[in-house]
Amino acid sequence: MNLLKVSDLEVSHGPLQALWGVDLAIATGEKVGLLGANGAGKSTTLGAIIGHYPAKAGRIELDGSDASTLDVSQRVMRGLALVPEGRRLFVEMSVRENLEMGAYLAAPRKKLSRSLDRVFDLFPILKEKQRQPAGTLSGGQQQMVAIGRALMSCPRLLLLDEPFIGVAPLIIKDVMNVLTQIAAEGITIVLVEQNIHRALEFVDRAYVIENGRTVLDGTRDQLLNDKSFGSKLLGLD
Repeated sequence: MNLLKVSDLEVSHGPLQALWGVDLAIATGEKVGLLGANGAGKSTTLGAIIGHYPAKAGRIELDGSDASTLDVSQRVMRGLALVPEGRRLFVEMSVRENLEMGAYLAAPRKKLSRSLDRVFDLFPILKEKQRQPAGTLSGGQQQMVAIGRALMSCPRLLLLDEPFIGVAPLIIKDVMNVLTQIAAEGITIVLVEQNIHRALEFVDRAYVIENGRTVLDGTRDQLLNDKSFGSKLLGLD
């Protein structure tokens, strides 16, 4: 059974339809990429999965049951967490306070101390800077906070939306190592990433979204050997 299944998903932003038919199937423990040109619908897909955007049509299933009508907090309770594009931290609050915001529901709150220690183990620099306002950190360190905040909810499925924008290459390597580590521990990952080579080196397989529709999926080798991959990736078809 799939941890997450998305079928014929349609989403509109006001009068503009953003998704016209997205299909995904994610098994527990997988690392899956969402690839496509800017404006293809990747971020909207993640937003719909977490519950920020209501589905106009289609179905979102978690563990085989319909989750399409659940609100964000209910989906978080079911094990979803989103690291949003742009991080969206509370910049005047401390690093620790931002992390604690990730454990706002009752079940994660009971594990707050243990989860905080885990985040500090993964990102030691955050322990050192835990009393500083989050807005004083570098872009890479702020991204660590955003990922750490998501991990504080004890997710089974981590959705990452463009996590490396504005992050120095050396920090990217450190963060990728952490993502590899948490994936090895059983957390399922869905990654939206513009750097195709970086994404395909990390994920087990990927979907290509073009103009709000899923148009390709496969492993790294399958996609790179598909003659239509480049044009669909760039939205040129």
